[in-house]
Amino acid sequence: MKVRRIVALVALVVFSAGLGSVFTVQMLTRGGDSVETVVSERSNRDALRHSGVLVADDGEQRAAGGSRAMDGDLLEQYQTGFRRVAEEVIPVVVEVQVVNIVRRQFPSFPSPFEFFFGEPRQPEEREYRRPGLGSGVMVRRQGDEVYVLTNHHVVEGAEEIQITLADDRSFDATLVGSDERRDLAVVSFVTDEEVPLARMGDSDELHVGDWAFAIGNPLGFQSTLTAGVISAIGRNPGPQSGMPTLTEFIQTDAAINRGNSGGPLVNLRGEVIGINTWIASQTGGSIGLGFAIPINVAKRTIEGLITDGRVSYGWLGITTGDVGEAVREALELPSSQGAFVHNVFRGSPAQEAGLLPGDFILEIDGRRVEGSNDLVRKVADLRPEEEYTFALVRDTERMQVAVRTGIRAEEAELARQSQNLWPGLAVTPITDEVREDLSLDRNAGTVIVGSVVTGGPAHTAGIRSGDIIQRVNNHTVGDLREFYRLINDRAQDQVVFRIRRGEQTLVLGLLYDG
Repeated sequence: MKVRRIVALVALVVFSAGLGSVFTVQMLTRGGDSVETVVSERSNRDALRHSGVLVADDGEQRAAGGSRAMDGDLLEQYQTGFRRVAEEVIPVVVEVQVVNIVRRQFPSFPSPFEFFFGEPRQPEEREYRRPGLGSGVMVRRQGDEVYVLTNHHVVEGAEEIQITLADDRSFDATLVGSDERRDLAVVSFVTDEEVPLARMGDSDELHVGDWAFAIGNPLGFQSTLTAGVISAIGRNPGPQSGMPTLTEFIQTDAAINRGNSGGPLVNLRGEVIGINTWIASQTGGSIGLGFAIPINVAKRTIEGLITDGRVSYGWLGITTGDVGEAVREALELPSSQGAFVHNVFRGSPAQEAGLLPGDFILEIDGRRVEGSNDLVRKVADLRPEEEYTFALVRDTERMQVAVRTGIRAEEAELARQSQNLWPGLAVTPITDEVREDLSLDRNAGTVIVGSVVTGGPAHTAGIRSGDIIQRVNNHTVGDLREFYRLINDRAQDQVVFRIRRGEQTLVLGLLYDG
């Protein structure tokens, strides 16, 4: 009986304990006639040893009692590398001690005589010194002034700042500048003594799996080094986290605890690749979910704070969102990758450039926009008062618009300008699912208000979330594309909506006003 040729593949995967090196031995058997052994290396080719097995360069497998010694050499190399990181980086990391003055009012307790016959006392105000602790890294020196990079939340509101070096030298420090929107700050102290400075790395070159080391003062334990890897890059904490949304974070499993804030995350070469900022934890302690601001983001902040005492961000003047499948289909967009313009600030760079509600932004100067959060970060990184080209889709047509960016105001100031947003609402198509959930008949309409900006024109006119917009300027709204064509038609100085709200029909108007 003729034996069919069978090709069997057996893969033996060996992990070198504690080293992370991996190799596979593949045995290919063809019809039982011969065996070929193929070795593929994934890392550390010169040290692929495990449990007394040595794989030669020619593919021959043989016993090797001396492999343990080679494993020992590799361990020594790892240890030497880690020591080198510690020796180089620990001296540039400082302890940041702050004192906040807290003022509180307490009731005054009069004597019995005063209680019955005297004037009532006013509450007494007392001051308390509240200490705080964080970390920082020395990044620059100009003359006798040494600049330390740390987190905004470490020094926020501090009345006193003291810097302590790894060799226990201490200096009084002053705040140079702080940037709440990226949670970064620079403080400085003066000395004519020699101090080491950190070497900056390139956070754009990071890859998941790279070695990472966090150095700082967790829980007050000075000059602590922890090791791990880059767990992820480009992490977005989301607007509900309370963390800065203008930054995508580096995630690491190197242990980070309270007191590490402001300290550096470094690579195997001892270069600073991030500033440790926050952890995700249900207990308040490290569970291997630490996050750092990429150093390439911090470099611009350092320059701005030292030079001007502030950081200027680019501003477009729109509110945006991501699009779901229903909106993508309704607007016939090429994909969901981009940022949808819901509202435009009156008098903003966006309005002056001609951007309109309903536009879908795809690129900035050829760089693809992944989503609405990505657009906000990319625009923030643009230099104010310079011109950039935005690629977008408007009513199924792709076009390019030149925009000269402005300077982004403080977030509180932007919130106060909500009355300048046009039109001050976001709408979405009425899908079959929405129609069924709301028990709407087929003639109810095609678009529904999803959200309304408090204080904006739509809110002032009386439009509310859940309203169904049936007509605009006496034209029936056939679909989402037609809705945006109608509200962007500037032939008239106002927009009149006919709205269905429950069993009511309302007519509400908005003035363009600029």
